Amino acid sequence: MIFSRSSQSLTNGPAEKPNRRRFLRASLLSSGAFLAGFEKLTAFAKFRDSLEGGKLLELLEFAGESRAPLNSVLGAGLDARLYTDLSAFNRDRSATPTKDFYVRTGASELLASDKLWSIQVRGLVQPMVLSLDELKRSAKPMGLHLMECSGNARSTRFGLISVADWAGTPLSAMLEGMVKPRTDRVIISGFDEYPDKSMTSIPGADWMFTLEQLKTAGAFFATQMNGEALTRDHGAPVRLLVPGWYGCTCIKWVNAVTFVDENTAATSQMQEFAARTHQRGVPKMARDYRPAIIDQAAMPIRVEKWLVRGKIKYRVVGILWGGSRLVKALQIRFNPEEDYLPVDDFSQTTNDPWGFWTHAWRPKTVGTYMIRLRVTDPIIETKRLDSGYYVRSVEVKEI
Repeated sequence: MIFSRSSQSLTNGPAEKPNRRRFLRASLLSSGAFLAGFEKLTAFAKFRDSLEGGKLLELLEFAGESRAPLNSVLGAGLDARLYTDLSAFNRDRSATPTKDFYVRTGASELLASDKLWSIQVRGLVQPMVLSLDELKRSAKPMGLHLMECSGNARSTRFGLISVADWAGTPLSAMLEGMVKPRTDRVIISGFDEYPDKSMTSIPGADWMFTLEQLKTAGAFFATQMNGEALTRDHGAPVRLLVPGWYGCTCIKWVNAVTFVDENTAATSQMQEFAARTHQRGVPKMARDYRPAIIDQAAMPIRVEKWLVRGKIKYRVVGILWGGSRLVKALQIRFNPEEDYLPVDDFSQTTNDPWGFWTHAWRPKTVGTYMIRLRVTDPIIETKRLDSGYYVRSVEVKEI
């Protein structure tokens, strides 16, 4: 389903034939499958069935967040921003159209033409030049990958997160073709010159990685996005993609790969984003930075209000993303004084890109509710989730 904020009927594919449904239910019951796990599995199906014939009245607005426009570019250059409207996404529509993919920094007016583009490989390695034509010839489909800005927050309507279908050249293949470098550390840099001074950002587009970090993450130089050439605001002609790492490491307009030793100072970009990438303070040396891996997180992206046979019903739809371990149990609560409950319909098969969850909600009274999620597995690190970073509030005016 694709949702708008206008009323509509529930359309989720053709209805299952009643006799088949009765047969399946009878078979499951007779086989003794009606256990606690099955109850959880069918909870959402029952609620979905209860919405059949109903009318989606509206999507509740999230309260206490910025009112900045969504899916529209604001500002220019280093100050350019585009916040993605997450409310339209679901299991059947998980990729973000390129025009709606979030933007944290826009292209500079000084950016050179693609025809003149190349990447300089230098430092503690035999120098070489990578041409754009070479990268395009070696590009291959890399699949769906999520990107989240480390500054994604309530002030951005949590819209600095998106998913696209990428194509590009794996860095591992590129590195294999080089004369063995004399170090295992590399700084990847991008064009970052602007005619005007920024009010929100510090110039500099460089991040240091170890070769093992890039290999483990499956990093690649992207040249296509959603089946088309990259646009300028998304890093054309070449952007670094480091799956599972925050967007500040996914350097746009890549023009240099520099092999460096372990005594290299942290770049200005690494220092600017130190707190937001969960570093211990602001390390002076690049070697002291932890991998900027996206924290395991979850949040609601819409709260639907339905009218079904004269009764008001609510459904919360959300996303789960980040981390490196699959979540087995996700819980939700609607106010601090309430207990956490298992999310009705939830399963995670990959950490990248995002997964979706849904929960039937029956508010006890009108008023403001704070929707918060948690992961109960103690071995999964959820720093932001535990701090209440992704809590979102809605006001219920009718029950």
